[in-house]
Amino acid sequence: MDWLLVRFGTMPKHIAFIHEGRHVTYGEVLISIAAFSSLIAAVGVQKGDAVVVMGDYSPEAFCLMLALAQNGSIVIPLTKNSIIEEAVALSVSGCDWYVEFKADSKDATFTKRVIEINNTLLTKFRVTGMPGLVLFSSGSTGKPKGILHDFNRMVEKFRKQRQPVVAIPFLMIDHFGGINTILAITASLGTVVTVSDRSLPKIGDAIARYKVELLPATPSFLTLLMASHLQKYYDLSSLKRITYGTEVMPQSTLDRLTKAFPNVVLQQTYGLSELGVLHSKSRGDGTLWMRIGGEGFQTKIVNDLLWIKSDFAMVGYLNAPSEFDTDGWFNTQDQVEVDGEYFRILGRTTDLINVGGQKVYPSEVESVILDLDNVQDVAVFGEKHALLGQIVVAKIILDQSETVESLKKRVRHACLAKLSSFKVPTKVILADGVLHSSRQKKIRREQ
Repeated sequence: MDWLLVRFGTMPKHIAFIHEGRHVTYGEVLISIAAFSSLIAAVGVQKGDAVVVMGDYSPEAFCLMLALAQNGSIVIPLTKNSIIEEAVALSVSGCDWYVEFKADSKDATFTKRVIEINNTLLTKFRVTGMPGLVLFSSGSTGKPKGILHDFNRMVEKFRKQRQPVVAIPFLMIDHFGGINTILAITASLGTVVTVSDRSLPKIGDAIARYKVELLPATPSFLTLLMASHLQKYYDLSSLKRITYGTEVMPQSTLDRLTKAFPNVVLQQTYGLSELGVLHSKSRGDGTLWMRIGGEGFQTKIVNDLLWIKSDFAMVGYLNAPSEFDTDGWFNTQDQVEVDGEYFRILGRTTDLINVGGQKVYPSEVESVILDLDNVQDVAVFGEKHALLGQIVVAKIILDQSETVESLKKRVRHACLAKLSSFKVPTKVILADGVLHSSRQKKIRREQ
């Protein structure tokens, strides 16, 4: 990890962070890391100690995490909006120290908070003093899993320097994609633009104000962006690249993005908290076909499922058996369609709807419904049925008031024109709230 700090030192006057209007240089980042290292030593944080860092992205939170990694600590980043309750998280990861940043403060408060757990993987890190990073899965298919990474190995991926960019780390500090983004930006000596929340106005204002070049986002967020016509209210002309991942992109949303941002590269990304983020190349801006891999990654397709072998894979789950086979391959549970060296993700097997033995992928139904007038957003999921096994349900947010009967008739007509009859939603529900999680990922179940 020392190489990263050396790199920071080559551009001490370059802006590393723009946080709440405050500009922080790489030289100031190095000073902050050194200050936190001194504080860590003064309060008595030991190698192998598990340290919770509560907060979202700020220059100080990032510097503290690097200082803790240098110290050989196990870092557990959490936010107030984490997908996992704090008590549940700490029961999995354990805890020796709890660190919190007060609102609008650069100062961190260290509190001794001991929660002991007996875990073989963590014990190895404690004994050797290897820096660790604990993240948590979304728990969409059950109890959230604690995912342990070697912090050094995660950082090593970015040793090869890339072109610097001004970017927003869209995903939060407790998400692998969020940490991956901020490491990628800083390792290339780019500029991280933070936002106080991931609302459309905040994102739009930040892009316009600070001439953001790269926006990594989720399909759910980009669907809302298109529905809001954000580009009409904010100057988004600085954008050069929009990347999207974490879930299947509706083709209709991608079509709108292609039309709205003709001069912006649209790049699909792929990664898992267990494996890391792979290098990706879209076949074109308007297509969902992509090629993935890159140094340190291998892929294969088995029974239409994507398997990946990664040099940057997690060390293991803290509260679940390993899901790697004996050769180190991981079943992503993503069903794919293959066309030469390119493939298209159809959906996660856990999201698959089984209607009388016929497969329905929610994203293809959502794509059709999103093309309808007066539809702002939609989530499609399966509901148990005595005869068919499951039926297709569409939960829809409208722009303007409309009766369920009218909406259902329009949905049925549109879906029958483009999809097989078994894919047509049997039930249509009017939603009165958001259809995505705090991680801006579609919630495909009844609330």
